[in-house]
Amino acid sequence: MSPRHNRPRGGETPDERPGSGYDRYGLERTEEYLGEEWKVRHVSGAGAAGKRYRCPGCDQEIPAGTPHVVAWPEYGGVDDRRHWHKACWNAKDRRTSKVQRSRNAPRY
Repeated sequence: MSPRHNRPRGGETPDERPGSGYDRYGLERTEEYLGEEWKVRHVSGAGAAGKRYRCPGCDQEIPAGTPHVVAWPEYGGVDDRRHWHKACWNAKDRRTSKVQRSRNAPRY
């Protein structure tokens, strides 16, 4: 019996397929938010190792190693990237625009 192969039979890897939306970091798509186009990329737990981020949707910390979403305006730079919890990104249109922070909470 031959070993099982989990790759496509075309000989090309997913990131080589034209129009697939893959790049070297994973699947990336475009969504509309706040009246402009945003690039959205899902980050796995293994890809998120070593850093902690603060979610702009709920103002809570995203611990290192937690799967999350990275989103930025289509024409924005590296400094415009924001790390969101998946649930917060999916609920972004249902949330209020004013985030209530405690007095001593950091504003980043």
